[in-house]
Amino acid sequence: MSQPFSPVPAECSDADRIASLQAQLDAQARLIRQQVASLAHSQKIFARASAAARIGVWECILADESLIWTDVVYDIFDLPRGSALDRGAILKCYPAESLKALTLRRSKAITDRTGFSLETEIVTAKGNRRWIRITASVECVDGVAVRIFGMKQDITEERLLADHNRYLAEFDVMTGLANRSRFQSKLAELTLAESGDNKPFGALLLIDLDAFKSVNDGYGHAAGDECLRQAGQRIRHVCDGAELVARIGGDEFAVILGAQLPFAEISEAARAIVEALFRPMLFRDRRLQLGASVGVALADDCTPAQLFLMADTALYAAKNAGRNTFRIHKPGSGKHGTGSSAAA
Repeated sequence: MSQPFSPVPAECSDADRIASLQAQLDAQARLIRQQVASLAHSQKIFARASAAARIGVWECILADESLIWTDVVYDIFDLPRGSALDRGAILKCYPAESLKALTLRRSKAITDRTGFSLETEIVTAKGNRRWIRITASVECVDGVAVRIFGMKQDITEERLLADHNRYLAEFDVMTGLANRSRFQSKLAELTLAESGDNKPFGALLLIDLDAFKSVNDGYGHAAGDECLRQAGQRIRHVCDGAELVARIGGDEFAVILGAQLPFAEISEAARAIVEALFRPMLFRDRRLQLGASVGVALADDCTPAQLFLMADTALYAAKNAGRNTFRIHKPGSGKHGTGSSAAA
């Protein structure tokens, strides 16, 4: 902070007065240089932190929709730093859904004279897809919105990491199928929907690879892993119209079929799975024979736990019948319909 000039005693000569004033001017100049250096250092730190965090500052003058950006915002949109900005052209970087969300949030913030925050997708001038986080505040003069400003941050890596973590939480890495957690969530949703709509049935198919343990023990885990991958691919191919195909355990898979399928098509799906998994798996020029047993339960206003138990009971009935076949649990009877064997 600058200091006022000190008064020069009256008894001092003109030369002394000039020297005193010069000394004070020199001190003021040194202080100003220190403040300028400090400001430049702070600006450099801010610029480096902004670049490291991929955060830039932006503002828009509402009277003419003119834009002002810091360098990082230019970088995020893949535009040359300092180039002329046209808001209409910039809005073309937002896909339709993103632009709709941005327009609604911005209009409401200006009307309410508040602000907003939004995570949205853009396509840059070079065609790169990125996710950005926008924060905005509205500045008013005499109750009238005159300027909207805030920050834009590139959160693409953060978004990709979140998507990856979500994938790990819902999908089986080995096969690419849904995992047990996602299966249980979906099973509950489907059962409630089917019961509420009074539809006659959907179906749950539980699948167990018959000779997986012997292959895994005899040829190693690499062979076992490859068999699981191939089994998952075959089940997904056979049941490409299923509501969900999942790996729910070591060598256990599950298929949820929609309520619209008639009984004959459900039975055909089970038979097709048995036949598909009866074909040898290929591993390093070896043909490995596994086979599978399938248990089928028809959803008949039952809870997820009851549906799973019925399918599991039918699965063990198929195993007890000699494996490589399927059985269908008949609701209310506790009996199991006969399925076909791929070896027959």
